[in-house]
Amino acid sequence: MSATIAAAGLPLPTAAGENSHFPPTPEDFWQPLFKMFEIGGQAYYFTRPMALLLIAAIALSVWLLVTTRKAAIVPSKGQWLTEKVYDFARNDIARDMIGSRDFMRFVPFLFALFVFILLNNLFGIIPPFQNPTMARVAFPIALTLVVYVVYHWIGFKKHGAVGYFKFMLPSGLPGWIKPFILLLEMITFFITRPLTLALRLFGNMFAGHMLLVVFIVGGWVMFESGFLHEGGNPVIGVLAIPAWLMGALLTAFEGLIQFLQAYVFVLLAASYIGGALVDEH
Repeated sequence: MSATIAAAGLPLPTAAGENSHFPPTPEDFWQPLFKMFEIGGQAYYFTRPMALLLIAAIALSVWLLVTTRKAAIVPSKGQWLTEKVYDFARNDIARDMIGSRDFMRFVPFLFALFVFILLNNLFGIIPPFQNPTMARVAFPIALTLVVYVVYHWIGFKKHGAVGYFKFMLPSGLPGWIKPFILLLEMITFFITRPLTLALRLFGNMFAGHMLLVVFIVGGWVMFESGFLHEGGNPVIGVLAIPAWLMGALLTAFEGLIQFLQAYVFVLLAASYIGGALVDEH
């Protein structure tokens, strides 16, 4: 419980309410660890979410190296797990969305994207991290920019600069309506897709984490008010139990959401790549 409070950037409530940050404010989510450098009077910090991102990258690198360096026909448990995750990204995402002709060259990218997002999402329920990295909007935006560059680069390479815009128009349209449809398609390709891709991941991770904080930290506030304060009402303290039980139930549910959001993000990325590779809109 205290790990969840610390992960959310919330100090434990006190008897008199000093330094209590419940409910949280935007300032509570600023978690700098140390200052890296300063440019023009502006300080740049290495933050806790950045540390989680680095931990995820190192952990995944170690996992892949350890489980594949002695690959065998009869796999070990670690190799079997890695192969299952890889097969999921390869067959259920890349091949299904891109097609059997072109999918293989994109499997490493989609596999890396999936496991990286998944682990960073799962940090939201893994002690002592208990804070999903993707609940900071800058990280989903950065990943979306990578996907954005990849699928547009593929589209321009396959169709050419002018042909890519012609490709956005469905065939058989009357000439008078083509400019309006092209405008709508350009908004979809260049604005709506990246915006929704980033905000969907961020919104789900942020909202889920806040829901856990409400029940777990709120339960602590009721427990403290009922049993740890002089003259507290025990009835209020007892209400902490259903709050914590709900927090435990939502933690399990949040694990499912974290997997689904990683899957949806990579599935949509694969569909955009596949869409850029087809011959006709």
